[in-house]
Amino acid sequence: MKPVQGGRADRAGKGDSISISHDASFKADLFRASEIAKGAPEVRADRVAELKAKMDQPGYIDDAVLSLTADKIIDQLFGKV
Repeated sequence: MKPVQGGRADRAGKGDSISISHDASFKADLFRASEIAKGAPEVRADRVAELKAKMDQPGYIDDAVLSLTADKIIDQLFGKV
């Protein structure tokens, strides 16, 4: 058998492959989740409670509130026009 120049073995027809351990995969998923959480907006419990109390009032939701809410949703989804 003739030696291969440069000391490389002949690997024709064989593809490279890697194996990632379960622990490494778990840590990568955990890192991705923590990065997503860092980018999420902060929840303000005091504002949520205040808005829930306002929504329980029968006269709170009127056409002006609905229009303002719809405008804000559209702005967030599509940007301000």
